[in-house]
Amino acid sequence: MPDSVSIVIPVYNERESLPVLYSSIKKVMDDLENPYEIVFVDDGSRDGSLEILEEIQASDENVVVVSFRKNFGQTAAMAAGFEYSKGDVVVTMDADLQNDPADIPMLLEKIKGRDIVSGWRKNRKDPFLSRRLPSMMANWLISFVTGVKLHDYGCTLKAYRRDVIRNIKLYGEMHRFIPAIASWVGAEIVEVETRHHPRRYGTSKYGISRTIRVVLDLITVKFLQSFSTRPIHAFGPPGLVMAGVGFLISLYLSYEKFVLGESIGTRPLLLLGVLLIILGVQIIVMGLLGEMLARVYHESQDKPIFVVKKVLGSSADISGGYRAGGKP
Repeated sequence: MPDSVSIVIPVYNERESLPVLYSSIKKVMDDLENPYEIVFVDDGSRDGSLEILEEIQASDENVVVVSFRKNFGQTAAMAAGFEYSKGDVVVTMDADLQNDPADIPMLLEKIKGRDIVSGWRKNRKDPFLSRRLPSMMANWLISFVTGVKLHDYGCTLKAYRRDVIRNIKLYGEMHRFIPAIASWVGAEIVEVETRHHPRRYGTSKYGISRTIRVVLDLITVKFLQSFSTRPIHAFGPPGLVMAGVGFLISLYLSYEKFVLGESIGTRPLLLLGVLLIILGVQIIVMGLLGEMLARVYHESQDKPIFVVKKVLGSSADISGGYRAGGKP
């Protein structure tokens, strides 16, 4: 039986686009054999988008509408779409008609035997200075820091296996980092070229200011990727280096004071040595506190530190990639 498909679409003030988008998706999916649903998540729209979605849902039982009380952001909308969808494969796309529903069959074909298919808007129809250039820089930086090489992290058009995304919790603005987060648990990712169209209605909800948020989220992602279960390894080395340099400075000044008899009370080097020792100790203590918090986080919620793909020759009850006895 073909995989069931959920198409998740965050919506924020896209009234004009919705009827065209729905018709295009329905035409594409009706031509396929896959059972499907279209999950629209209205992220607190104020232009009447919800009314349009309610009309669409009333005429089509394959449509699900999730409405937020206010605007919570695209990451929250994606997380809600994942939660309220039921398909074996979840396809995400924007509501502004810039992603092409005709690419969905290609994504479904490419995801066979894989976990994530990520779209690449190679011929992107957006302004260069305000959209494409910052995106190119962000994609290079994210690929370099996370080690997951993708040309277009910002492309919403992606396909995910259900067993991958159900173990991913999204916060802040981290929806663009899902491939990198999924790679931590061994997800197989492939990137494919997808079509991209100029915006037909409304204006973009993104500006160059989002670059700052991307950088801050990237720091969080890198820390979680490398040090979420061993924060002392992040804080320990710089703390030891600073404390060690401060100790050497203080040792040198002690030699000058007690052996050579020189005055060191007014020397800035003395303040630097003391400061480095204090800062080094504080950073190490932060690492120890992080270790305690990491253990409380994992043990209080029975969070596993590993993810199991499958078990052969065992009767262990593995559910959702968690170890037997763990919470789903």
